[in-house]
Amino acid sequence: MSEKNETASTVMGIDLGTQSLKIVIYDPCRKMIIASSDAPLPICQDISGKSEQQASWWIDALKSACDQLPFQIKQTVKSIAVSGQQHGFVPLDSDGNVIYPVKLWNDTTTIQECGQIREAYGGDSELLRKVGNTILPGYTIPKVLWLKNNHPDIYRKLACILLPHDYLNYYLTGRQVMECGDASGTGVLNIRTRFWDKELLNCIDPDGGLFDCLPELINADSAVGYVQPVIADTLGLPSGVKVASGGGDNMMAAIGTGNVREGIATVSLGTSSTLFAFSETAVIDHKDGAVAAFCSSTNGWLPLICSLNCANGKKLIETLFGMDGDHLAFEGLLRTSSVGSEGVLTLPFFDGERSPYLPDAQGSVFGLNSHNFTRSNLMRSMIEGATYTLKMGFDRLTDLGMSFDEIRLTGGGSLSQIWVQIVADVFNRPVLLMDSHNGAAFGAAIQALWLLENEHQNIVSLCNEHVEQRLTSRIEPNALSVKKYRLEYQRFVRAVSTVKAFY
Repeated sequence: MSEKNETASTVMGIDLGTQSLKIVIYDPCRKMIIASSDAPLPICQDISGKSEQQASWWIDALKSACDQLPFQIKQTVKSIAVSGQQHGFVPLDSDGNVIYPVKLWNDTTTIQECGQIREAYGGDSELLRKVGNTILPGYTIPKVLWLKNNHPDIYRKLACILLPHDYLNYYLTGRQVMECGDASGTGVLNIRTRFWDKELLNCIDPDGGLFDCLPELINADSAVGYVQPVIADTLGLPSGVKVASGGGDNMMAAIGTGNVREGIATVSLGTSSTLFAFSETAVIDHKDGAVAAFCSSTNGWLPLICSLNCANGKKLIETLFGMDGDHLAFEGLLRTSSVGSEGVLTLPFFDGERSPYLPDAQGSVFGLNSHNFTRSNLMRSMIEGATYTLKMGFDRLTDLGMSFDEIRLTGGGSLSQIWVQIVADVFNRPVLLMDSHNGAAFGAAIQALWLLENEHQNIVSLCNEHVEQRLTSRIEPNALSVKKYRLEYQRFVRAVSTVKAFY
């Protein structure tokens, strides 16, 4: 930025999560977040696997979070980028109205539709060979077929398919577009060519009309447009604010943790958990598609493993124990436990599981006896199980030829010192922490800065300047714990093989 604007120009990152919407305003000259806010979001879920939100709730949350920010600071914003929960299906009619509740990333009601699409295309091997990904219940396109199968009258009104972060971009700018990182999670983007696969679309709609419902694809360093004047007034923003492409929350967390070069793995411990790494080339898991072959939001690729169960399992146990999200009580329980939870082993597949692929799975606890049946062991074994699940994905990435020197941790779970140490010990890698656990919102802010600075700096140099200096802690693995966890992890892998027969 020019010198005269050093004290007047900031960028905004918006992270539309599952449970809340967060905003950060970053001052690139002072290299600090100068304001932040958040607003909660409700979710409609039931035992059928339904998980939905109303898109209008996102707009209400955006307005609420913006209202919490100082007006004078908002007036310094020059560019915005939006991070969003991936895979959500936002169906619009020809007037731009949302015509059905948004089915979210963790909605598992589309198992039948996934099978229909796979069969029509010729099976998983054909999907992996041609498109790069198989079709999983979390992805967007089976949700589209679900709407067609269950509500054909509403499906006939469908004119545009957007993802959650695209919808906020549309609200801000009035423009309907996607970028390839988030678009990878629709299931119908060919991640090699970065274009929609018409053959796959025809499996859902043989008449060919579905292709016209997909928006224009733009590059990650492109602008969506400008915040519309009436929206700027509503949110307290100045005129002429640019809106960057944005991306999925994992793509933005990659930027926010400096994962824009090879050799780094980012682990995000949120409601779900993810593990991903930047690659200069497409990484496709031809064996079984366990690794999601996604594009990055930096014009590269971001192979990714996703587990549906992480902090949600922690929350279930906290509720069971009447802890109500008490962080000190949570840490206290972990401190009174030991590596391996005295033999208690939890498979925390409470909401089904994507990786390993067990969409109908339920939680299981092994190894309980009259001596180890304690609150601390139950809690720690849940945390260890969630970490082991990610380790299975980590091993798959290394099998595909990737290598990692370190783990960068983000998400709410990174606030727990003991959980961080468990990650270091299970993965046997040093873990680096940021001074903010919300890597996605910060990553969106850096992408917004990239939009302003891309004529002078690339995303790698920007991350070197603005992200690396935010790395505050380095946690080394404990050699004795590493040895113990190696054995416990093998027990976990055997247990997963055992429960497959039940689901």
